[in-house]
Amino acid sequence: MHGATSLAERFIDWRKVDQQGEPFVGPAGRLLDEALDEAGISRKDAYVTKAVKHFKWVREGKRRIHKKPKLSEIAACRPWLDAEIAQVKPRVIVCLGATAPQALLGKDCRVIERRGELMESPLAPYIVATVQPSSILRAPDDDTRRVERARFVADLKGLLRVL
Repeated sequence: MHGATSLAERFIDWRKVDQQGEPFVGPAGRLLDEALDEAGISRKDAYVTKAVKHFKWVREGKRRIHKKPKLSEIAACRPWLDAEIAQVKPRVIVCLGATAPQALLGKDCRVIERRGELMESPLAPYIVATVQPSSILRAPDDDTRRVERARFVADLKGLLRVL
């Protein structure tokens, strides 16, 4: 996302996510695609999934606001996530946002503390945690969005040394 984003572009169309059945479609998906491209990583070479296979939401006017899943919901989805990881056999697992690293590395894993750090894991040779693209879109102003997008791209570029 180069430049300013409109208010409409900053919100996820959850109907589209529901209908397509895939994660990271809409504005967050476009930002992810662009950041991967800028980092030199093709999304075609990446397997993109969600740690929690459903989402909870609350209605605020015409919008549906995503609610953070409970630890029990994360645990309930873990067998599916483990099966996907076993099938794909990734060299690197990139955890986007707060939920994914907690699902794979434990409830005490915090993106703010481990962001961009290559961590060894029995699930894949490396796991790295970074922000969820939608958090960049929700930044309060254009300058903050530019800075956070650059940090996100830098996190992704850091993967190149192990890919």
